[in-house]
Amino acid sequence: MFCRGMCCNHWSSEERLDGKTVIITGANTGIGKETARDLAKRGARIIMACRDLERAEEARTDILEDTGNENLVIKKLDLSDSKSIRAFAESINKEEKQVNILINNAGIMMCPYSKTVDGFEMQLGVNHLGHVLLTYLLLDLIKRSAPARIIVVASVAHKWTGLRIDDINSEQSYDTMKAYGQSKLANVMFARSLAERLRGTGVSVFSLHPGVVRSDLWRHQNLCIRISMKIFVLCSKTAVQGAQTTIFCAVEPGLESLNGVYFSDCAPAMCSRIAVDDDLAQKLWDISCNMLNITWQ
Repeated sequence: MFCRGMCCNHWSSEERLDGKTVIITGANTGIGKETARDLAKRGARIIMACRDLERAEEARTDILEDTGNENLVIKKLDLSDSKSIRAFAESINKEEKQVNILINNAGIMMCPYSKTVDGFEMQLGVNHLGHVLLTYLLLDLIKRSAPARIIVVASVAHKWTGLRIDDINSEQSYDTMKAYGQSKLANVMFARSLAERLRGTGVSVFSLHPGVVRSDLWRHQNLCIRISMKIFVLCSKTAVQGAQTTIFCAVEPGLESLNGVYFSDCAPAMCSRIAVDDDLAQKLWDISCNMLNITWQ
């Protein structure tokens, strides 16, 4: 049953995931780690796709001790480097028989201007383009694993701005908040576009806002913003609470009819007007594919 209150701080379900394989990017900290913990308790095989292997090992040990689930695998994944993404995907396609749930969770927030190894603005590159490439490379395996789900952790920040189609890479000008919002808008639009392309395949796609979560995402903020966040902290969510909508989208039966929908607090939610602009979404799709040098069938 959907949780339709103002705040889904803890969603309860006895649903099991025994025999299922789940990939979670950024599973070593924050809501990614808590998502991994919950799904491990449900019996899933968890592949923790992480950039920092030392922290990933610490997280794995913690989850193992808590859940008793030894089927926790750590694999290196740096979403700011297409070579790392391709190496990760090659390993998964070679070694795994199935991927039932892909959770595109990892992200960075409002960092100073920098570029990925491939020359993409860092927030767009990690939050959007890195996950687009990862999904593309794993899609055949995910299709063979159907029924399957792809979950994109976006943000209400997608409502902060539009898409700068003429300067998608923020090379003419850079605003850290607008660039973050653009990357999250791209998340929502990508999920909707992919869902439409995958109709009839048995693969469902969802995007979501986890809530304002106390996490490492705020590490790049200046002192003023960090002080403001400390004041705001009483209204924000813990990582456990912030993981609930992700867990809901991964576990709740019967969501297939809501393919492509944006969720918040464990229920369908309104996304921005721009996010449902199909013409703009197609432009973003084409630009993303061109930047990544990929062709979707």
